[in-house]
Amino acid sequence: MSDAPTDSGRGGSDRRPIWARPERGTRGPVPAHSRNAIVTAAVALADAEGLAAVSMRAIAAALGTSAGSLYRYLSSRDDLLDLMTDQVVGELQPYPEADGDWLDGMLLLARRQLALYQRHPWLLEVMHRTSGIGPQSLAWFDNCLRVLEPVPCAVTAKFEAIAMMTGLVSLFARSQTASPPFTFDGVDLAVYPHLAAAFTQPPAPTPQGDLFERTLRSLLAGLLVPEPPDRP
Repeated sequence: MSDAPTDSGRGGSDRRPIWARPERGTRGPVPAHSRNAIVTAAVALADAEGLAAVSMRAIAAALGTSAGSLYRYLSSRDDLLDLMTDQVVGELQPYPEADGDWLDGMLLLARRQLALYQRHPWLLEVMHRTSGIGPQSLAWFDNCLRVLEPVPCAVTAKFEAIAMMTGLVSLFARSQTASPPFTFDGVDLAVYPHLAAAFTQPPAPTPQGDLFERTLRSLLAGLLVPEPPDRP
């Protein structure tokens, strides 16, 4: 898919975010498709074959049209990736009610985020793009702040906690798609005394909650602490 800008009806390249631009350019025949239909087809293709398979030609084939006609709606691959990202982030809605403990609420949001990555593994490849922070991503961030309203700490700490939570979720999502974990089969542990001693310890009691929950709770509880009172 070409990254070359096309005429958006305003005399050339348009640097505004894709969400702030018209649905299509002002020139050309009456559109046969919508921007949403194009993005939906691209998401389906990425889900089935990976992000590398997403091209204007492939999307046009899925829609039964020509690749050139799609440039009436999008000017670059970056536009398409931004729209794809925001569309799937919209699947996090409707957001759960912020009743009860805020930490439980954030854990529920994080689990939904993890499930989103599992449905759309390609999302891990594009979430770092700041240009992809669109209306749905902002709505999700706004909802996290709603859940954190009862927490008596600085707003900067809340922003950091939300960012760290997102990073932790993506880390767990990547680990689920990675190669099988390393094992010590065939390794002579005699030359690694601390490892050898660790394997001789009696098994510990099963902790409450899975590793994802325990890690996230510890992370958020450690970051979102009340501000200390001002010292005289």
